[in-house]
Amino acid sequence: MSWLRTSAAAGLLDELTTEYTEISHGLLDRLPQSTVTRNVRHHLVMTGALPERHETYARLGLWARATLEALPPHQSRIVSPFAEWHVIKDARRRAERGRYTPGAAKADRGNIRAAILLLNWLDQHQLALPDLHQEDLDLWLTQNPTRRQAVHSFVRWLTKRKLTRPLDTQLARKGFPANFQTDDEHEQQLRRCLTDEALPRELRIVGALIRLYALPISRIKEITTSQFQLNNAGAFLTIDRHPVLLPPTLARLIKAHIASPQASSMLKPRTSSGPDYLLPGRHAGRPMSASHIIKRLRNHDLPTRAARNTAMINAITELPPIVVSDLFGLSAATTFQWAKFAQQNWTDYLALHE
Repeated sequence: MSWLRTSAAAGLLDELTTEYTEISHGLLDRLPQSTVTRNVRHHLVMTGALPERHETYARLGLWARATLEALPPHQSRIVSPFAEWHVIKDARRRAERGRYTPGAAKADRGNIRAAILLLNWLDQHQLALPDLHQEDLDLWLTQNPTRRQAVHSFVRWLTKRKLTRPLDTQLARKGFPANFQTDDEHEQQLRRCLTDEALPRELRIVGALIRLYALPISRIKEITTSQFQLNNAGAFLTIDRHPVLLPPTLARLIKAHIASPQASSMLKPRTSSGPDYLLPGRHAGRPMSASHIIKRLRNHDLPTRAARNTAMINAITELPPIVVSDLFGLSAATTFQWAKFAQQNWTDYLALHE
């Protein structure tokens, strides 16, 4: 009753049901995209009043439409095709594969913003795109060093379509990982995750998955209870359609976590068809946020990046990359990159000690 009297979301629901005969995604899309609107949409989806959609991708489209409409015509003629046919088209393809994350959406918005910033700079300096030289772009990159990565795809897009002369953003090559743990540290932390009952059970599960299978937090938080299977052959966790065999101790932890009421403290509505996340968040039908998980792990002296790097390098030095790809549910490209890194480090080590 208190929520009905004081909540902004309840007020918006009352307004919608009073003024409209039908509530749809399209109707909500026309409203200001505030936290209140997003929460109302989420609960309508969770209760089955609205169909599910890929909300992260949909929000990118809404943001892009509002941003592009605010541009002057001469900029819109350039940025709109880039945004719609390059950025959003690629985002849609990733969303259809279930691989479009909030982090990817943030990067896509950054790419569009960088394109607009570059065009604004050209206008200020009275330069047209065909007149843009490498030294002009270098000057802009010097003045906007944090935008180098974001503007890279726009510059490539311009060059490919011959809207500018050939240009180079001179992206630095991505460095290989440098943050690792010693074998003793890694083993001690894995043992803590598997046996220390003083640790919260959900953190023990996450910590063990990182140290055993080098899984990133962004993928662990999306794991659902249906991906865990227990049969005569053992316990398995399906990751990207790959059934990954779990050690008995971790399997017992996951089984107990799923069976515990604490694992579903924010129960979803009975009419919802949404996923049952292994790590449910505060809002029904949403997983725990990656930043929250990382913060809690750090508070318990369980680092994530160094542990993941160590787990991967240990696996890739003992098994062929394609086997690691199947066992860990990782892409072949990722594991082959790690194999290249491991081989390069070993070659450097031998050369140093000749």
